[in-house]
Amino acid sequence: MIALTADHFPQEGRVWEALVRIWEDTEAPEGCMVEIVDGVVTVAPPRDVRQNVIAAELSRALYRQPRSRDRGAYQKLALAVPGRKGLYVPNLVVAPDAMVRGAGRFVPAAAAELVVEITSLTSAAHDRRHKPAGYAAAGVPLYLLIDLWSPGGPTATLHREPDRTRYRSRRATPLGAPLRLPEPFGLTVDTALFQAG
Repeated sequence: MIALTADHFPQEGRVWEALVRIWEDTEAPEGCMVEIVDGVVTVAPPRDVRQNVIAAELSRALYRQPRSRDRGAYQKLALAVPGRKGLYVPNLVVAPDAMVRGAGRFVPAAAAELVVEITSLTSAAHDRRHKPAGYAAAGVPLYLLIDLWSPGGPTATLHREPDRTRYRSRRATPLGAPLRLPEPFGLTVDTALFQAG
């Protein structure tokens, strides 16, 4: 992982604009993910097949729900969290179609109804520590962390009730057990589908 910091920018008000310029201008190898996490521009290796399979399975489950009308499940959609100097590219974002269409290179994280991060060896620390704080600060109502590298075994942790710095509620489920996504989804997901691969 490559990291570039923006600490040398003299005015706080310009840090965000400078970070976005660096993010836009970073030429990463094909498939690599460029993100900004707490003011640090990072380049991570391409996502592995298992992460893509999990995102696809979850997308299918979400689209089978009648409540999915007028919202989409997007992969590689960049979400801006300027207050936390963050521009994240999660594995999956569920957001109203109207908020995404014509948005440009990224959308405000506050537009997301559900954000899903699936850990890799290189992303686990950010996905567990930094991103929940960013998503909570942006007011994302649901953050689902599918942690394939959790020390206690693979888990799916649903974070709810965001405040300015954290989620007040979180519930961990071992992969293989059912996971309930609350309204507006009202969906129980069979996480055994995430174990294949």
